[in-house]
Amino acid sequence: MSSYLRDDLQGLSAYGAPQLDVPVRLNTNENSYGVPDELATAIERALSAEIRGLNRYPDRDAVELRDALAAYLGVRTEQVWAANGSNEVQQQLLQAFAGPGRTALGFVPSYSMHPLLALGTATPWADGGRLPDFTLSAEHVVEQIRKHQPAITFLCSPNNPTGTALPLDVVEAALQEQQGLIVVDEAYAEFRRPETPSALSLLDAYPHLIVTRTMSKAFAFAGARLGYLAADASIVDDIQLVRLPYHLSALTQAAARAALAHSDLLLGTVNTIKEQRDRIVTSLRAAGFTVADSDANFVLFGEFADQKLAWQALLDQGVLVRDVGLTGWLRVTAGTPDETTAFLEAMEKLR
Repeated sequence: MSSYLRDDLQGLSAYGAPQLDVPVRLNTNENSYGVPDELATAIERALSAEIRGLNRYPDRDAVELRDALAAYLGVRTEQVWAANGSNEVQQQLLQAFAGPGRTALGFVPSYSMHPLLALGTATPWADGGRLPDFTLSAEHVVEQIRKHQPAITFLCSPNNPTGTALPLDVVEAALQEQQGLIVVDEAYAEFRRPETPSALSLLDAYPHLIVTRTMSKAFAFAGARLGYLAADASIVDDIQLVRLPYHLSALTQAAARAALAHSDLLLGTVNTIKEQRDRIVTSLRAAGFTVADSDANFVLFGEFADQKLAWQALLDQGVLVRDVGLTGWLRVTAGTPDETTAFLEAMEKLR
């Protein structure tokens, strides 16, 4: 590291997961199914239509894309904003509504980028912690909000890396405190179980609620980098004060519009992935492992005396999972049936 780096960044490591060439990669919560041929053709046509106009800047407000996202979510266009992945969306929220002297609150273990985004925007970070089973109660969330008085509170549902979802009463209890913005990160929302609600249902009642999502997971669109939020129109207006000009390329916008026009086709793999997730949960519990409830496309499992040794033992068998730094636990993505079988067979050798 150079001597020019900010003092508060010295000694830190960049975010990232190992990218290793192994037969079964189940460590980054990607959708294991490729883009269907029909959609690939539609995207090629959409990109081709943009190529000759690349000498011009794209629509900086991405109105057509936001129209399509609003239709998908069932909200109004003026309530939607899009950026390069939900990470950029959340970074823009911190730039606009947090910063020096304003605290961001999260509940660790949770998405590890949230405190890093806070750090990058010079926003003090407060960790509210979780209950031993990784859940959050309304009482605990309210207690932490009152304690830290945050400008922004991050709630993940389903939570990463645990997979646990939030009951709406927890989200609503946070909202009723009327303390700053409440950001519900729903990156894995399409994988939730039928009885698990979305915070989108609360949007009209609470103008300080923001729901962020991504096309990287259920839409199998991670390489395109498209995330978005739904919020009160005033929030969307404010974000545009800090967004970079023309932050979404014409090619990204065109590809995402084509994908949304084929959302039923793209989301066709969701139920298959959910079946594999549930298969992993059932199989690991039957084998004596502790498994967190999951409404996502991944499963947190343990408890190992040394999760690093377990991670290496799986890797030695050609199966890459994620060591999220949570003592005793590992996380595995639900992939194809064959990938699930390979993982479970490798786990048999760890017993």
